Amino acid sequence: MSAVDMSHSGSLSDAHAHDEHDHHDLPWIRKYVFSEDHKYIAKQYLVSGIVWAVIGGLLSVLFRLQLGFPDADLTWLKPLLGEWIQNGKLDPEFYLALVTMHGTIMVFFVLTAGLSGTFSNFLIPLQIGARDMASGFLNMLSYWLFFLSSVIMMFSLFIKTGPASGGWVIYPPLSALPQAVNGSGLGMTLWLVAMVFFIASTLLGGLNYVTTVINLRTKGMTFTRLPLTIWAFFITAIIGLLSFPVLFSAALLLVFDRSFGTSFFLSEIYIGGEALHNEGGSPILFQHLFWFLGHPEVYIVLLPALGVTSEIVATNSRKPIFGYKAMIFSIVAIAFLSFIVWAHHMFVTGMNPFLGSIFMFLTLIIAVPSAVKAFNYIATLWRGNIIFTPAMLFSIGLVSFFISGGLTGIVLGNSAADIQLHDTYFVVAHFHIVMGSASFFGMLAGVYHWYPKMFGRMMDDRLGYIHFWLTFIGVYLIFFPMHYIGIAGFPRRYYSWTGFDAFNSFTDLNELISIAAIVTFVAQFVFIFNFFYSMFKGRIATMNPWKSNTLEWTTPINPGHGNWPGAIPHVYRWPYDYSKPGAADDFIPQTVPFSETPESNLPGEVDEH
Repeated sequence: MSAVDMSHSGSLSDAHAHDEHDHHDLPWIRKYVFSEDHKYIAKQYLVSGIVWAVIGGLLSVLFRLQLGFPDADLTWLKPLLGEWIQNGKLDPEFYLALVTMHGTIMVFFVLTAGLSGTFSNFLIPLQIGARDMASGFLNMLSYWLFFLSSVIMMFSLFIKTGPASGGWVIYPPLSALPQAVNGSGLGMTLWLVAMVFFIASTLLGGLNYVTTVINLRTKGMTFTRLPLTIWAFFITAIIGLLSFPVLFSAALLLVFDRSFGTSFFLSEIYIGGEALHNEGGSPILFQHLFWFLGHPEVYIVLLPALGVTSEIVATNSRKPIFGYKAMIFSIVAIAFLSFIVWAHHMFVTGMNPFLGSIFMFLTLIIAVPSAVKAFNYIATLWRGNIIFTPAMLFSIGLVSFFISGGLTGIVLGNSAADIQLHDTYFVVAHFHIVMGSASFFGMLAGVYHWYPKMFGRMMDDRLGYIHFWLTFIGVYLIFFPMHYIGIAGFPRRYYSWTGFDAFNSFTDLNELISIAAIVTFVAQFVFIFNFFYSMFKGRIATMNPWKSNTLEWTTPINPGHGNWPGAIPHVYRWPYDYSKPGAADDFIPQTVPFSETPESNLPGEVDEH
């Protein structure tokens, strides 16, 4: 950015600050509910994400009870589930609805909105030196569109015919024919309406993030001085802006097929022996549209977690992040490659084997930038003066999941192997470890690390350690055995395996998975108690408790709207000057000019003030 652009962004930010000095005079509902302050909006996303994580986790516990103990009497759940309990068992159609809603909630409402919505909102203005987002109003609107989407999706859980039950990927024809099953009716309609509002929310948020990073950086904050968190949020927003409209188009065409008699995804359909009028469509077209969003979506939830981990690993290793520019290039490369590998989800659709080999080749290439990130995390940890805070433990856990889950991705990227393993529990285990659990650990790491800046208090470390070990061990006990039962042929989304003699020898392993899932879910209430209790009773935080270099720790302990009470500080160096040889302290904040650290300046480093 040119000097003119820098000064322009600085003047915009200062003017914004001047306009917001009287923010405390706003009515309570405008200050805390319909707030335009990015920090309050981030907290709204975070609390909403926690609520949805509990709901999504509870749904998984319900269907794991059915899977792990198929002969158990579940009548005791009837007060909660009503008619969805039939003869002491879950209704088979409701089981599929549970799987559908669990996937939808965790992927979109928790790991997309809860993770990216929280930390992009909270950290982008603070870490680039801006008073707020480029548009506070659009920022507020993006949250309330997400909230509206949440209400509609929640409402679908209580209708008589049940929520959507076509799997979270909502493949037609099941999702395109309202008469197919109960969950294909009103529940599917509500699912589509909710996703339209969710996509609108995501697009408004993404536009805000990209615009803010480009235009509102403080003086001296060049792109090569941005923390890796900001790079991750910036690239993630671009991915969302390019991919979510494709899902919107797929949902719109699906609505046409459902309500207006078109045949985009339907052809030669028979229901109950009766031929429908639909001709000429193809359900494979929907798969192309869905996975063009679906695979970038993996990195929409994973890249922010990796960015958060980069900051936490460097801070708590007391070392510069290894390969800063390589990490940036790997983020950009992952983003680019994520758009050209979507059909590896479709190897079994009958695609031309030559085309399948191309997507297999591109899929295996994406392992290269992913491996760069994993290697750089390990190199940063190597011989570091590591401080094992709960945030650091969750970040190291993320690296573990990223590596172990990524290795099975190489197996599934091979089209010959994928055809055998497709729609088995091997696939479930892979994406739950590399995408779901890794991203969830990144979200938890971010909460533990930036909690002092969010709420001005510290979370309890002892509860944090208990939460980490129960969750870390629990995740591996759930998903590691799934690889084995997947190789044995266990199909996903099946209501019960009783009656399959070939699977009887895996009964104990399946019970272990269900018990581990229940214990891991219960362990999350340790975090929830710690989170809400610490808001009121936690130890008062200091201004920079982690001795970190980035700009958010230069604000007051409880920053007001505008973030800095005076002028926005200028930036003179990159954010990873930890344990620099010759320096008096083991960290040098970005706001310290080189002229004040002559004893530690490297050749070529000059004061740019």
